[in-house]
Amino acid sequence: MSPPPTALQPAWEHRIPIEEWAVYREVIQRARAQGIGFACGGAFATAVYTGELRNTKDFDFYLLPADRDRMMRVMAEAGLSDYFERFPYDRSWIYRANRDDIIVDAIWAMANQRTEVDQDWLSRGPEITIQGERLRAIPTEELIWSKLYVLQRERCDWGDVFNLLDARVQHLDWEHLLRRLADDAPLLAGALSVFGWLAPDRAATIPDWVRSRLGLSELPANANPELPSARAKLLDSRPWFRRQPG
Repeated sequence: MSPPPTALQPAWEHRIPIEEWAVYREVIQRARAQGIGFACGGAFATAVYTGELRNTKDFDFYLLPADRDRMMRVMAEAGLSDYFERFPYDRSWIYRANRDDIIVDAIWAMANQRTEVDQDWLSRGPEITIQGERLRAIPTEELIWSKLYVLQRERCDWGDVFNLLDARVQHLDWEHLLRRLADDAPLLAGALSVFGWLAPDRAATIPDWVRSRLGLSELPANANPELPSARAKLLDSRPWFRRQPG
């Protein structure tokens, strides 16, 4: 029997504060002992694909709706308290708990109730090893899908979408992503249109059939390689794009 494939060990794992990881690890190990299937999302999943970790002091566990009550018990047994007492939140899709200002989220649906987490969220992403713990990240396609809806007055996740596209545009399962979006595909078309302006070199690798289906215009040939960094600064003077100098 051949050995299992080696899980990716991200270069940024040393940047996770020890005290934070101790909390995450306890929940990971307790959930695993209870047989709860999960995959990590949020900043950690984004970092898996982009190579850049943005420390948000929280860890997102994606799990099936059927496992949410068991996961809540696991978090309580790990010494975490419901964050609702400090900051009320919508409990229809997420359970937030904290210990020493470190937050752990159990997520079983999108905030907009567009969908619930299913087995694809938990099994299609890559395996990673963080501080000795072997985990699975949610797939790029589901990560992009969920972030496309976060276009709010207080928060917009499209910056993450652009970074994910920049890192993974040549490896996306476009059929799967479009099937997930269904009637909401115009959201992806809008993001790809902006991405084509921001990073035409990467956008040029989007398959022609995808561009045709989404009604995207043709990109100019031989795009200036300095454009992504220069145009990223037009959107925010602070360094936010993965190819933008700090």
